[in-house]
Amino acid sequence: MQNIPHIPVLYKEVIEAFKDLKEGIVIDCTMGYGGHSSLLLEANQNIKLIAIDQDQTAIDFSSKRLEKYGERVSIRKGRFSAVIKEILQEVNPNEIKGILADIGVSSLQLDQKERGFSYESDNLDMRMDKDAQLNASNVVNEYSKTELERILLEYGELRNYKKIADVIVQNRPFVSAKELSEAVRPHMSRGKKIHPATLLMQAIRIEVNDELGELKSLLQSIEEAKLPEAKVAIISFHSLEDRIVKKEFSKWSKSCICPPEAFRCSCGNNHQLGKILTKKPIMAQEDELKENVRSRSAKMRLFQMDVK
Repeated sequence: MQNIPHIPVLYKEVIEAFKDLKEGIVIDCTMGYGGHSSLLLEANQNIKLIAIDQDQTAIDFSSKRLEKYGERVSIRKGRFSAVIKEILQEVNPNEIKGILADIGVSSLQLDQKERGFSYESDNLDMRMDKDAQLNASNVVNEYSKTELERILLEYGELRNYKKIADVIVQNRPFVSAKELSEAVRPHMSRGKKIHPATLLMQAIRIEVNDELGELKSLLQSIEEAKLPEAKVAIISFHSLEDRIVKKEFSKWSKSCICPPEAFRCSCGNNHQLGKILTKKPIMAQEDELKENVRSRSAKMRLFQMDVK
């Protein structure tokens, strides 16, 4: 792992999940800095990989990193929710053997303080795509109190969301994430292993990048494509994302989709898309937690498509 600029989460488990691939195409929906992509290409010598990312900095880096794999790699720029729709229309569904998505902000984006993802940042940005119009400053300084309450409750699951929204409105404009986190610190819950402002920053970041909408759209595209034998691996980092994945995988595994109160089945009882491979999410082992503390919240769920 020495040549990897940061350690991709659950890297051993990702390799294990796709170890049986003999050929075909794997779509890495969240290429980032190429950690998972390079490991999959090394471990599966006969596969091709289509990688997606909206961050031009990550694309520039990974284009060089993955260059040695030649025509086995194709990199596409854009939001994965949109790009995967294009790919699924262009590629023979029988060729797609795997789909991987590592949802959320990358470690290197967090570490680049100028990107504004960290509570220690000197600006308010948080855009995964630097060309996107909406940024964290817009959300913090321009959203109404009601709109702020919504995202703090829905995306941060903050109990005192009304108070925090009020503090933001009363003390804005804010120039930096550092300034914002200090202003709300007295009103944030304590006692956890995370910084008091973490859930606030999470809520703003999700709003800026429409992260939950992106995930839902990705899963819907996969469902509609009815891929014959693709293995789907989704890595999430908080309960909101994991709930969405768990619910969707459960739906995909059901043959009958009639409402529970239905007296008899009238849907055709032929809607099952495959089977869930992980009753409980896969989480990092002790050795990885020692190497990479950010892996502690990572959860991976697997689903095997089997559409006849």
